[in-house]
Amino acid sequence: MAGRINRAIELLERDQAIYYTGGHTGHVLTYEQGCADANTWADYINLGMEHGSFDMAGLAAYMRGLVDGGPAPTGHRTPTVVVEAPVNGLDEDSIRVNAWQFRQMLARGVHGILLCQAESADAVRAFIEACRYPHQLTGVDKELPSPVERMRGAAVRPPRSGCLGVGWRGRGSENTAAPIWGISTEEYLDRCDPWPLNPRGELLLGVKLESPEGVAHCEEILDVPGLGFAELGPGDLGLSLGYVNVP
Repeated sequence: MAGRINRAIELLERDQAIYYTGGHTGHVLTYEQGCADANTWADYINLGMEHGSFDMAGLAAYMRGLVDGGPAPTGHRTPTVVVEAPVNGLDEDSIRVNAWQFRQMLARGVHGILLCQAESADAVRAFIEACRYPHQLTGVDKELPSPVERMRGAAVRPPRSGCLGVGWRGRGSENTAAPIWGISTEEYLDRCDPWPLNPRGELLLGVKLESPEGVAHCEEILDVPGLGFAELGPGDLGLSLGYVNVP
């Protein structure tokens, strides 16, 4: 029996590389495909919703299929599932108005989300906050007003550099996500938090740097607490540099 829910995190904790399967232009999101994919060789399954269909009913059925087709060959209840979100990480406002998409994905029990076109630290910070519950305070700026102070009208300012603001994921989705993970709702509220920021966390959040702006700001982006991985997007970056074909 596996010790962690998230196989990818288990490997990263050991400083091992992780390898995925799954396209960037969608996946067959059916119960039957989930049952078949439960036996994958890969460390995680990439579900490409940046260019594929944003199908939450299909995602829910697929995740149930992974459970019923499992356990995975590694002994985990299911393979790790990371979804490429169709949100561009251009700035904080872009994330805030599209945060509902992260909530929908997490509600189906996925184990991670990849933010594409990440270009600013503010956007990535908002992404992390949108995926966190407000009771999880690791990495949160301790100088921000407390909940009681905010109830009394205290103005909320941005967190200091190197810190996060309070998470703003709402409760309710633990009732659908926890059964996929095979844990209680109380344990889900505790463990669905970004690793390695939270060593007990089982949520893997990543960014894709695929524009000149993303490369220019990569150091600030990677300093945002809560990121578990980052990758380069050579296709889109290549287009920006005038290469129709990836060199």
